[in-house]
Formats: sequence, C-alpha cells, structure tokens
Amino acid sequence: MRNVSVADYDHLAVDVLPIGTDYPPDHLLARHEHRRAQLLYGARGVMLVETDDGAWTVPADRAVLIPPRTAHEVRMLGVTTWSLYIEPQAVPWWPASCTVVDVGPLLRELLRAANELEADYDLAGRDGALVQLILRELQTVSPLPLALTLPSGEPLRALCRSYLADPDVTVTNAEWARRAAMSERTLDRRFAEATGMSPAAWRARARLLASLPLLRTGTVTEVAARLGYSSPSAFTAHFTRLLGRPPSRFRGPGRR
Repeated sequence: MRNVSVADYDHLAVDVLPIGTDYPPDHLLARHEHRRAQLLYGARGVMLVETDDGAWTVPADRAVLIPPRTAHEVRMLGVTTWSLYIEPQAVPWWPASCTVVDVGPLLRELLRAANELEADYDLAGRDGALVQLILRELQTVSPLPLALTLPSGEPLRALCRSYLADPDVTVTNAEWARRAAMSERTLDRRFAEATGMSPAAWRARARLLASLPLLRTGTVTEVAARLGYSSPSAFTAHFTRLLGRPPSRFRGPGRR
C-alpha cells in the first residue's frame, strides 16, 4: 500500500501492515504516536526523529525502530519511506527506545516487496511468508550510533535543541554555562547526569549527525567547511571514528 493512513487500516487482523509514503521536501510530521511498533525505513533522503528522550538521524537505506505508544515527530528531508506497523505481541524483542539500524540488501528488497502488498494480502501464502521472513531478518539488524540523548530539564534541553538547529564548532562550555546561568563545573556535572556525555562530546556528535543531511547535496569538503572542521581529512577521521564508516558512504548520488 502506498500513501494511505495507517489509521484507516489499523483495525485489520494482521500482525504487519506495510505502508509506503512519498513526502514533499522538508516535510514535518508533527508529534504523534502509533498503537503498533513501527519500522520506519527511508529508501531515499534523511529523516530527523525526535522524542522526549532523544534525537535520531536516519540516512537513506537505514531504518529506525520506534516502540509502540512512543510520541515522536519526524522531519522528512526528501524522503520516501517503506514502513511496517507491527502488532507489539509479534515482536516481543522490539527495543524499548528508538533505535537506528543498518538495512542490508536482502532486507531492503524484502521491504520493497512488502510495500507493494495490498491490504488484504494472503497470510497463508507467499505474502505471509514474505512478512514472516522480514520479522526474522529484523532480529539480526545491527544498531548504529546515530542518536543523541536530550536532557529532560531546562535550561539544558533548550541549549541542546538550539544547537541541533544550528551546530557551531565555535560554541564552548563557557558560553553554554553563561547561557544556563551556572558554573562550567556544574554544567559538566548536570549534563553528564542527564545525557551520559560531556557537553563537548555531545556537541561533537551533534555536528557529525548534522553532517548527514548536508552530505545529501554537498561534497565532503563543503560539509567539513560548513561545520567548522580544520580540513576535510579531520572531518573524515572524526566521522569515521564515531560512525565506523567514512562520510563518503552517506553522500548523495553523484557527490564526492
């Protein structure tokens, strides 16, 4: 099924509802939640997912696993999605928080095929076997470090959301401490308690995640300069160290 509302089909007695959707550029899905677990896969583009607890960046050919009843919003940057809406009892192993995962060639083609199924697909035949194979494959996916924890309390949450909107390598702990009206030592302590990271490490990861949408349309050199790195090689080394693969693996078609 394509470009239909899950609400219109949620009543069907099937464990898995596959629904594909084409989104206009820079489309915001406002805060919402689903009764079912959701696999949200981007066949192209980049998705920015946010909940009360964190933010996730999902490049093309990756997916985010969203637990049932988890309020979330998604910014769709040139995205076509292949989603699965899954009854919670069918996936007792589903993660308790949003998780970005790699999608290999087999799972990608299975998702493509599933999103061509009709609402009344044959559970006992090939269609049902296809869906069951997807569920088995999903148990083997590898998580990716494309998440940032967001502090629940202010002013730290506001500092983080502002930085996500406009990452700037020149921002320092001293500046954040002034804006939060606290000492740098207090900022470090409270931030680590809220996120498990130091403010500087959090900002460094935020800049790398911000590079993923930029790589859709810019070269590695252009993105490195935009984010304030001293050189493309410094950006590439930092990116690869954190994400386990070079930025060239995430660039858009025809980009270098």
